[in-house]
Amino acid sequence: MEKGTTILDINNLDISFRTNAGSIHAIRGVNLKLRKGETVAIVGESGSGKSVTMKAATGLLDGNATVNSGEILYTYEDEQGNMVTTDLLKLSKKDMRRNFNGRHIAMVFQDPMTSLDPTMPISKQIMEGMLMHTDMNKEQAHARAIELLNLVGITDAEKRMKNYPHQLSGGMRQRVVIAIALASNPDLLICDEPTTALDVTIQAKILELIKDIQAKLGLSVIYITHDLGVVAKVADYVNVMYAGRIIETGLINEIFYDPRHPYTWGLLSAMPDLETDDARLYSIPGSPPNLLHEPKGDAFAPRNSYALVIDEKVAPPFFKISDTHYAATWLLHPDAPKTEMPAELKARLERSRKEAGYHG
Repeated sequence: MEKGTTILDINNLDISFRTNAGSIHAIRGVNLKLRKGETVAIVGESGSGKSVTMKAATGLLDGNATVNSGEILYTYEDEQGNMVTTDLLKLSKKDMRRNFNGRHIAMVFQDPMTSLDPTMPISKQIMEGMLMHTDMNKEQAHARAIELLNLVGITDAEKRMKNYPHQLSGGMRQRVVIAIALASNPDLLICDEPTTALDVTIQAKILELIKDIQAKLGLSVIYITHDLGVVAKVADYVNVMYAGRIIETGLINEIFYDPRHPYTWGLLSAMPDLETDDARLYSIPGSPPNLLHEPKGDAFAPRNSYALVIDEKVAPPFFKISDTHYAATWLLHPDAPKTEMPAELKARLERSRKEAGYHG
């Protein structure tokens, strides 16, 4: 498959969850594309719908979920070398597990201790997927597992194969989880907050590791995170999510140096910055909406000091800023009053732009 080919195409995805309190409309018309070899980040606060979107793509939605509409088209090369496109939403959980999870799409979760079986040595856990999805025998799978441990930077791989998860550090456990994810040579790696449970120095090493492996193997990667610091280090494209919708999408430099949605302004303002004049860390006022009671207009309006009257009545469409950059905010309508991002954020982004030598 050539670099640049679209491998994942999510169209108008809409998902609700049945609860005792009523129906929660968690995903409200999400569209997202991922190409071969690219890294796409999905960013937003907890509850914005990031993980649910990707769980739908991996067949891991909870039993109380209902997919109201949409399609998740996955394009891959079959064993005969033909290009095949499948709507993942039409597959049973059994089919997803047997034919796609691990083999084509692999997931790295945020807490390695919940991903690893404490009763099994790591050798067995890495070999399991290979024995299920490939024609390898045990000896070949064992040799490949050692190769993978070396690939993810674990020294003394032969010795580590006998270890149980509790005998490894947090960083090493996350490396093992990545080795398991890579065991069946997937095309797509989905990383759900892969560094949240780790300390800062280990975080940087894990991000660098995933980047190196992506370059070596030509993987496509999706990061699910609330941390824009992580996004800045890894992403080609960024999708900012709020209340079950993508509200701004663009290239990494467009989102970081020319954000247009007030929510994106808030997320960027909340990042720690040594140069800022303010002694207190900024936080976006208010809380995300309760999607048991779906907002009528723009879901961000109650927290948005730039909200217009129309925001309370009609949800904004996407407005085009460039061929790659779109934002769903009425502030971009030609008739809207001219609004600038906060001066402190503007100064901060200007400093970042100069430091990065970006002149776009």
